[in-house]
Amino acid sequence: MRLRALLETDALGLRLLGGEDELDRSVRGVMTTDLRDPSRYLSGGELVLTGLAWRRDATDSEPFVRILAGAGVAGLAAGEAELGEIPGDLVEACARHRLPLFAVHETVAFATITEHVVRQVSGERAGDLAAVVDRHRRLMTSGPAGGGPEVVLDLLGSDLDLHAWVLSPTGRQIAGAGDTPLAGPVGAALAGHHLAATRTGRRAPHRATVGGTTYSLFPIRNAGRGAVPASRDVRESVLSDWLLAVEADASDWPPARLDLLQGVTQLIAVERDRRDAARTVRRRLAQEVLELVQTGAPPAEIAARLRVAAPVLLPGIGTAPHWQVVVARVEWGVAEGSATTGAPAGSSGSAVAGGPVAQALLEEILVDPAVTGPDSADRIAVAHTGDEAVALVPLPAVTAPAPAHDSGPDMMPAEASADEDPALHADVLLAAVREPLSAGLADDGRLTLGVSAAVHSPEGLRGALEEARHARRVAAARPGRVCAAGHHELASHVLLLPFVPDDVRRAFTARLLDPLRDYDRRHRAELIPTLEAFLDCDGSWTRCASRLHLHVNTLRYRVGRIEQLTGRDLSRLEDKLDFFLALRMS
Repeated sequence: MRLRALLETDALGLRLLGGEDELDRSVRGVMTTDLRDPSRYLSGGELVLTGLAWRRDATDSEPFVRILAGAGVAGLAAGEAELGEIPGDLVEACARHRLPLFAVHETVAFATITEHVVRQVSGERAGDLAAVVDRHRRLMTSGPAGGGPEVVLDLLGSDLDLHAWVLSPTGRQIAGAGDTPLAGPVGAALAGHHLAATRTGRRAPHRATVGGTTYSLFPIRNAGRGAVPASRDVRESVLSDWLLAVEADASDWPPARLDLLQGVTQLIAVERDRRDAARTVRRRLAQEVLELVQTGAPPAEIAARLRVAAPVLLPGIGTAPHWQVVVARVEWGVAEGSATTGAPAGSSGSAVAGGPVAQALLEEILVDPAVTGPDSADRIAVAHTGDEAVALVPLPAVTAPAPAHDSGPDMMPAEASADEDPALHADVLLAAVREPLSAGLADDGRLTLGVSAAVHSPEGLRGALEEARHARRVAAARPGRVCAAGHHELASHVLLLPFVPDDVRRAFTARLLDPLRDYDRRHRAELIPTLEAFLDCDGSWTRCASRLHLHVNTLRYRVGRIEQLTGRDLSRLEDKLDFFLALRMS
């Protein structure tokens, strides 16, 4: 049963003093104590009842509550009979440790609450235990070796009537039972809930409601060679762990059923370990190519390594593909305490290795979100060095590589038709994953990403790597937790704009555009749209008048008004450029 159910039972006389966000905790038992340290009698999940006889002064509350929170109790109910009201120091201590606190009216006996909790919990256990034990046996003999995680999820559906899905940290479906896929936006929302709850230190399973449906979210910890020890900073694994989403409210499940689901997550973790082992070859290929490129190896040597990589990443293509380089970096700020980051208070982001985190994220981000299954990333090779991850992404040969005006001899245009162009684009790469990743990065993490143009020869690969790194630095100059930039942003004024200080931007745009905005507001004119169109038409009076459906004389009047209000001359290149930049920065 849940704490919320106790609060809603009028006969128990409970009044909530703190912890409203934790009322979905499951109550597995009840204990009455006035010991200063009752930890040896606690196993987790209890509602603790106390008459406050242990409290001598205000300094006693903090250690008592810390002991209860460390033991994993569900909540604390304090009687008002002894002191008349609950001390403020106890309320504050419970708030610090996220422990729900109730006041018990002096007319209600602790025995009444104990009897109610025991009756509810015992009834639930009696109905479930025998069946759950049998299902646990069946699930444990039907692990990934018998057909992957889908087999386990099918058994959850047939034996427990539970719909469940395995999701990546961005919400992409990796496995699901039957023919009922989870909608992409739902998966992303669930992943965001899970990452946010994990970063705040809440105990799993996490409860989330999306689209009117309640789900319970169980983390799937990586148990293989790449696993992060439980004692390490949660930021090292939160953005790479899978999760199990179950369409049910597990907050009032009995312990046996929760243990069953924990067993399911362990089985799926075996599949995760198998998938990571299969990625080792691709990671090694990427690492070898990256080292050759960075050390300035001869193009022939790089080409030979690419010929080895191509059949592994794009089997059966017959010809050498084009390649793109994507660079990602995960940076952590100073942690503000374990409740927020999972790191010890006062620890800094420098202690968190960013490279492996960025590597796992790139392997996930570069997967087509519409593709399901644990092996859908088998065409992506990602290496990491320091805090940076570098992805070598092969592309099938493009049929019509007409050179772009800003491309070098080894660059192919990323602006072909939709059917012909398989290249990655920075502006769409993060669209489906921005929300969940922002939740996982919380208030102290940042992901920045840069994408190169595609190259078709080993000679161009070093330039592509530098181009991706420059694009990532442009993305890093922008606000936001998750930012990306592409190669096309390196060949124009867009490269410079992110580095202009905010106060300079505001002053520059206000000086040029505020007089026009004020005039438009007072006279319902359209000077700003006219200015934008005039610049887009390269100062051509006839083309601009035609676009705006105006007579040329009307256009000339408006442009004259713009020049009068701003003191600028739109026939001068310098003034045109100033207006152009002001509009882009506004």
